[in-house]
Amino acid sequence: MSKPLSDHDKRKQISVRGIAGVENVAELKVAFNRHFHFTLVKDRNVANKRDYYFALANTVRDHLVGRWIRTQQYYYEKDPKRVYYISLEFYMGRTLQNTMVNLALENACDEAIYQLGLDMEELEDMEEDAGLGNGGLGCLAACFLDSMASLGLAAYGYGIRYEFGIFNQKIVNGWQVEEADDWLRYGNPWEKARPESMRPVKFYGRTEHTPDGVKWVDTQVVLALPYDTPIPGYRNNIVNTMRLWAARPHGVFFPFSTVNVGGYIQAVLDRNLCENISRVLYPNDNFFENKELRLKQEYFVVAATLQDIVRRFKASMFWLQRDCPHRLRRVAIQLNDTHPAMAIPELMRVLLDEEKLGWDKAWDVCVRTCAYTNHTVLPEALERWPIDLFHHLLPRHLEIIFEINRRFMETTTACALMSLIEEGGCKKVNMAHLCIVGSHAVNGVARIHSEILIATLFKDFYELDPHKFQNKTNGITPRRWLVMCNPGLAEVIAEKIGEEFIRDLDQLKRLLKFVNDDAFIRDIAKVKQENKLKFAVHLEEHYKVKINPQSMFDFQVKRIHEYKRQLLNCLHMITYYNRIKKEPNKHWTPRTIMVGGKAAPGYHTAKMIIRLITAIGEVVNHDPVVGDRLKVIFLENYRVTLAEKAIPSADLSEQISTAGTEASGTGNMKFMLNGALTIGTMDGANVEMYYNRIPELKQAMDQIAGGFFSPKQPDLFKELVDLLMHHDRFKVFADYEAYIKCQDKVNQLYKNPKEWTKMVIHNIAGCGKFSSDRTIAQYAREIWGIEPSLEKIPTSEGNGKSFLKALE
Repeated sequence: MSKPLSDHDKRKQISVRGIAGVENVAELKVAFNRHFHFTLVKDRNVANKRDYYFALANTVRDHLVGRWIRTQQYYYEKDPKRVYYISLEFYMGRTLQNTMVNLALENACDEAIYQLGLDMEELEDMEEDAGLGNGGLGCLAACFLDSMASLGLAAYGYGIRYEFGIFNQKIVNGWQVEEADDWLRYGNPWEKARPESMRPVKFYGRTEHTPDGVKWVDTQVVLALPYDTPIPGYRNNIVNTMRLWAARPHGVFFPFSTVNVGGYIQAVLDRNLCENISRVLYPNDNFFENKELRLKQEYFVVAATLQDIVRRFKASMFWLQRDCPHRLRRVAIQLNDTHPAMAIPELMRVLLDEEKLGWDKAWDVCVRTCAYTNHTVLPEALERWPIDLFHHLLPRHLEIIFEINRRFMETTTACALMSLIEEGGCKKVNMAHLCIVGSHAVNGVARIHSEILIATLFKDFYELDPHKFQNKTNGITPRRWLVMCNPGLAEVIAEKIGEEFIRDLDQLKRLLKFVNDDAFIRDIAKVKQENKLKFAVHLEEHYKVKINPQSMFDFQVKRIHEYKRQLLNCLHMITYYNRIKKEPNKHWTPRTIMVGGKAAPGYHTAKMIIRLITAIGEVVNHDPVVGDRLKVIFLENYRVTLAEKAIPSADLSEQISTAGTEASGTGNMKFMLNGALTIGTMDGANVEMYYNRIPELKQAMDQIAGGFFSPKQPDLFKELVDLLMHHDRFKVFADYEAYIKCQDKVNQLYKNPKEWTKMVIHNIAGCGKFSSDRTIAQYAREIWGIEPSLEKIPTSEGNGKSFLKALE
């Protein structure tokens, strides 16, 4: 297979990619060499590719720093309302290329690196993914940060700087094996530690009620060390901040006269236990577990963050104007799912115990400030913390939650099912109920998801206060998920409608007038084929697998979970395989079916699903009768960086979760924007007894059950068979027939490339709604009370006073 042209070789010098002026290139080369020698202390005799990457990253970072400082000065001078987006996950991926795109530096950097005799793509591959998320929730948070900066909002992302992100997935003998994601082992050139801004976070202890108020005493203290990462907007000179907290031990004095050597060593080791709080990201299997460390993480991030928020608010102009009646409305806190729910009782504790506000005033501030986004309708995924654990870890907060609940239940017409405290054998705090009661706005993330919330899960709350509930359909940033990952397509689009679509994705609808333009159809098809060839080469180089670039690239890439129904995809793989075997001389539409995603380490069924996919691939891919008409590939260690390569190459996107279970599905938006068609769930039928009625389904299940795909272990997939036959909660059998019929239509359409591509153009043109810019603009106007701005901020450095204040 011949290797396709690199992006550097085929890239056009248009402004979508930035201008590579001679002066810019020369300056970048000087800066690169300066960092190479004086920052890294290396020369070419001892340097490796990673050293060159770090030199380039520092060079690009130089172009961020001035804008970053000036942005914070600007916010101090103008004192806008500030938005604080709190999330336990920020799945940022790589930063270098995204920064170059947003600063219009990519072409100049390409040329500078080329003139230095280096390969840009090789250097980009040296960057570790910042895998601080499990999937959709963390990717959404990353897109939102990009959009908030691009829309000119004074916004901050707050989370945890996990030492180990989502695990690296290895496939060994067909099974998932987890390895630690040591993403920081070589350092991170994009972050800046702020040890001068460490905040104390307290745990355990007890409460004392005194005439002067309530005191939380005898606590254990952990320090939260902030690491700041710049978040550049798209070519508007704005650089916002993502602040991630790392846990550090609080200093303790050891008197050597009373502590022997063994006691001293143990005391030091015990101090280091606190760092476990930010050690590792919890994998998400959509099943809530009561883990003390998880609750510590959730409180740790909100306690440190709220100290930051209060400090910044007190330094603002509105705090100084103490008679201003609206000064308590200059802060918006968005809770990304229930993970940061502790922000509500923590804010109440700060206002009551530290700021000495009365309950009614404190509660008014809390509710006006906080808003809650729900991301799941699965009951088993909702957080419910045992009262005993709460009392042990956060005794003051439990008191506050009890008081919130008492007042809510007594002063409203709330029914018992709406209580924040769930009764039963083990009393628990329902964190979703806490978020609803303590917020002024509650939103789902897609129209059908929001409808399900108000019709079922939160029906009683909706009936009590319908104005509190909203919908904010999720979106993706077109900068990373089109301009950066698919430059060929971005350039073809820009040639037809200009570049305004990068800031206003609704402009894509202008492509509809070219849907019958033969030249445009050819250009779109050509870009897709180039991307497919490039991804095929990537698979051959990194996975040692050869695929047919002319085949339909059929992707299902997401977390492995029963409700996402990778099993339905498996049944289609087997059915298509059996059809080819039955009629080998028929003209079949060639397919390469690729599945990627991670199973939570403790989720046995999900791991078995991965094993079934790899087992099917072992049979199908080595069957000479089938040849390259069907391949089944499991994409090991699927992550943001791999997504950026895979998604532009996709012809078909599998979005087949059981109807009503997928909150939003931003992955499908990425495929759609990059020219893939979607096969998706419209509804899940509640019907039984399919097994004997549908011969192809019976054949596929008999093959799985009989060991056809696991001849050395015939009973290997017995559990999966029993699950589907007797406990098909997610209606795999019910939707099988409709799914196979739809796949048949897909095969027929793929045989007509022109009609396929026309549908692709329609799909791309309809993507405007799914920009995270639109989503964030709606959050800003309808929840946070802020008007987005597309203006650039001035780049002058400002005065020294605001410079110092901005750094605090």
